[in-house]
Amino acid sequence: MKKFNWSLLNRFGPALALVLVYLFFASLNARIGSLAAIETIVLQTVIVGIAAIGMTLVIISGGIDLSAGSIIAFCSVVVAYCMDVFSMSPFWAASMGLVAGAAWGMLNGVLITRFGLVPFIVTLGGLLVIRGSAKGLAGSIPINAGQTWLSDLLAILPADQKWQLIPPGGWLMVFLALAIAGMLRYTKIGRHIFAVGSNEQTARLCGVSVERVKVIVYMIAGAFSGLSGIMLMSYQEQGDPTGAVGLELDVIAAVVIGGGSLSGGEGSMLGTLIGALIMTVIRTGCQLNGWPPWVTQIVTGAVIVIAVGVDRFRHRRSTT
Repeated sequence: MKKFNWSLLNRFGPALALVLVYLFFASLNARIGSLAAIETIVLQTVIVGIAAIGMTLVIISGGIDLSAGSIIAFCSVVVAYCMDVFSMSPFWAASMGLVAGAAWGMLNGVLITRFGLVPFIVTLGGLLVIRGSAKGLAGSIPINAGQTWLSDLLAILPADQKWQLIPPGGWLMVFLALAIAGMLRYTKIGRHIFAVGSNEQTARLCGVSVERVKVIVYMIAGAFSGLSGIMLMSYQEQGDPTGAVGLELDVIAAVVIGGGSLSGGEGSMLGTLIGALIMTVIRTGCQLNGWPPWVTQIVTGAVIVIAVGVDRFRHRRSTT
């Protein structure tokens, strides 16, 4: 009996899963195939997808970041706060949001590398610290940012701009995914990230500065979460310290569903974006069918467990 080619499953499995999930919900409600529903799916995917690009680097390096959702909320608050309190221009306010995200990510990386702490514990603690900081900065209430050009990043396209197909934020997500994919494939730091995730000790013996690579990875992931916070602020036109609760699970799930391995050393940008689309299609499909939120949570949780189970089974089979 011919041995099953697990590399094919890893390469085409996420795309096949996306098609099956979409067809399932389309069979229940044809409205998910409308242009309005597709545009909504794209808009909601951007917030998860951009953060998932950074999370892909973390997971490839063998780490995890549970603070992503809190960083997203914090950075949305920072952007709105800078515009509302300091009257900063949208550009500089957004820049402050990116810096804040990168700073939190760098702090995670430093705590993990310099103090030898477990990434799960560091980022779990960061989840609470950063969320509390966001609430303290905003006074536990949303901060209205007002209508600026940032709002257009994830706004429904007007009739005379439909030629763009998707909003600017969606094109930015695609561009960044391509840029990071190129970095992983063609640059020295990209090869080092895969090396650290595949076998940290071997990478160290080969001269890779493991600690430096990890700090850079967490800092980049924090910056991408900060950019996702800007997108969230654009979508809601406010900085909400209670927003993006639990979004880190969607971000991690997007990477794993897309073929990333929690054991490290594997992951792709295309797979991650497909995984983010799957998560959004599930949520949109459940909403269009009028299913209560608890059903959506059960379905989403089941998909995450299945994705992790497939990942573990695939690794077990590949080593036998």
